Amino acid sequence: MNVSALPRNYALYYEAVTNPQSEIAAALARLGEAPPQSRLDELAEAQLDRPEAAKVSEAHGEIMSKLSEIIALLKIEQTALEKYGQLLGETSLGLNGRHALSQDFLQRVVSLISTATDTTLDHGRKIASSMSDRSAELAEVQSKLAKYKKLADTDALTQLSNRRSFDREIAAIYEDKRKVMFSSLILADIDMFKPVNDTHGHPVGDRILQIVAGIFGARSCSRVFVARAGGEEFALILRDYTEESATRLAEEIRLAVEQTPFVNVATGKDYGPITISFGLCMASEAEGPDDLYTKADRALYASKSNGRNRVTRYSELATGNFVKNWLLYASD
Repeated sequence: MNVSALPRNYALYYEAVTNPQSEIAAALARLGEAPPQSRLDELAEAQLDRPEAAKVSEAHGEIMSKLSEIIALLKIEQTALEKYGQLLGETSLGLNGRHALSQDFLQRVVSLISTATDTTLDHGRKIASSMSDRSAELAEVQSKLAKYKKLADTDALTQLSNRRSFDREIAAIYEDKRKVMFSSLILADIDMFKPVNDTHGHPVGDRILQIVAGIFGARSCSRVFVARAGGEEFALILRDYTEESATRLAEEIRLAVEQTPFVNVATGKDYGPITISFGLCMASEAEGPDDLYTKADRALYASKSNGRNRVTRYSELATGNFVKNWLLYASD
């Protein structure tokens, strides 16, 4: 469609495809083929309420501005100190060059140095006050930037880490050989989710995603990174877990989802049962991030093809030569 492959563009078209009657779909249709990126950005900010990129850019500009002001203040202070040092140096030479030092001459020298010292100290206090103000402003902007960065790494619907953050975490596994030995990836996919969306509508589907995400998020800790990998797929990156302990964690989550009631409290409508399938691969079984994802996905495919609602380890597969059958996911 001649559109740049940017996350915000994918988000726009995802919303349009999943909700053809939405204002986003109508707006994209009005833009026609090969819409300019500036118009897409305006639409994303207005319709998705995700102006994080612009906010990050603005915060970055503020930080650079404050740093420039601090550098300018430091240069002024440097110049003042250099002048004060030059004065002391010239005075010292003058004193050394005179054989006779009268009381009047010494009083003038002391008065000159005293005045210069007072001026330098007063100037230093003003610079310190200005530096303190700039530092406080800089700290405030840095706090905002950290907040925006967190927003940029968070999935808006589920409040879990998003795919961008997940890609960064899975790549980090292979930056240190020590991490590879006891790291693993679990991919999970909600079973038969497409019929739920088609039957009950996307608002119900979104609520189910939020409930399932809450179950995953409850297991998040320093050793368990949880993300929404996309659509109805979730991912867990585990550190310092053996294959057995990782499998137990996946089974714990699988049972929690299976046993959770998905009922509309207001109407009594039951949208369950909701189940989820898992694929697990240890990082030591893969050559790198892409290979790890592919092998965990093959294990997930095996869970789907063997009846769903189960955990499959990549190591258990008789062969790794599975060919993805996309028709299997057409009903999911």
